[in-house]
Amino acid sequence: MSDSDTVTGAASPVRKIIHIDMDAFYASVEQRDHPELRGKPVAVGGSAERGVVAAASYEARKFGVRSAMPSITAKRQCPELILVKPRFEVYKAISRQIREIFAEHTPVIEPLSLHEAYLDVTENLQGIPLARDVALRIREKIKSETGLNASAGISYNKFLAKLASDHRKPNGQFVISPEMGPTFVETLPVGKFHGIGPATAAKMNALGLFTGLDIRNQSLEFMNANFGKSGAYYYWISRGVDERPVRANRIRKSIGAETTFSTDLDAFDALVAELRPLVDKVWRHCEVTGNRGRTVTLKIKFADFEIITRSRSVTPAVGGRDELERLACGLLEIEMPLPKRVRLLGVSLSSLQDGDDAEPQLTLGI
Repeated sequence: MSDSDTVTGAASPVRKIIHIDMDAFYASVEQRDHPELRGKPVAVGGSAERGVVAAASYEARKFGVRSAMPSITAKRQCPELILVKPRFEVYKAISRQIREIFAEHTPVIEPLSLHEAYLDVTENLQGIPLARDVALRIREKIKSETGLNASAGISYNKFLAKLASDHRKPNGQFVISPEMGPTFVETLPVGKFHGIGPATAAKMNALGLFTGLDIRNQSLEFMNANFGKSGAYYYWISRGVDERPVRANRIRKSIGAETTFSTDLDAFDALVAELRPLVDKVWRHCEVTGNRGRTVTLKIKFADFEIITRSRSVTPAVGGRDELERLACGLLEIEMPLPKRVRLLGVSLSSLQDGDDAEPQLTLGI
């Protein structure tokens, strides 16, 4: 990365941001600790019937196995797949060890999960001039202290740093300089943009937006009209601009999922059928991160857009997917018969008990 003091034409210093992502973290830990798993397709996750993949080794990824995939699908794609139960306490301990290495270089650390984080090293604690060298030093120390590989992306903003870390995986790093940023985004398919999911990518494609250049050719008014509050974000990242700061000590408070129906519903069985995939999605996140929560909240938006929420807290934390479904359906059952037809349901789990996996509140759309 060009570590000059200013961007051409700008008065503010160039930020130096690193995105560190551990390679196939959970699966790599299992292969490290169990030599018989090395070189074999391994997936960390739940049972073959109801579980989901939390992480897949690179050997498994060759068969299309990926995180958040149902275990039964993964086994179908890779019959030789070895399913391993997660050991979240071990992963958390290693994650703490890795964050101590980060903290040797900067106090400005924004964890995204147990295995990835943003670091602002514009003013790093060891006075290393080049951000690429900071990243290299961090990766070398992670390797020497944990035996695990990390990839790194280095750039002048968070969006490009995350793109860069994917560019040389596994066990590599890549720099996107201020001069490279806009051009790098030009040919990128919109589905590769961090923060653009499948539904938004499909909507963009329908509007003739397939690459970063296609977005860049649109006006800010067009993007706002079609994508609401997110329109400005897409407009600017297509130009390689992302002013979001690295925010230290962000704490995830809840995880939720919701869906809007194509037609309004009022029958209990039909609503329960819509709740189940939401429960699946929330619990999938819990399995992937190791988070557990005590408070289940049901969100109901009626056809006239009135919204009500109902919650129930339990001790200890919700222990399984079926318990989460039972509690969510119980909250719905109490409200039956409903006074009006329903256009949207949502389920969330809060009072999360995992201080190590610090993230902001997240809602997963379906």
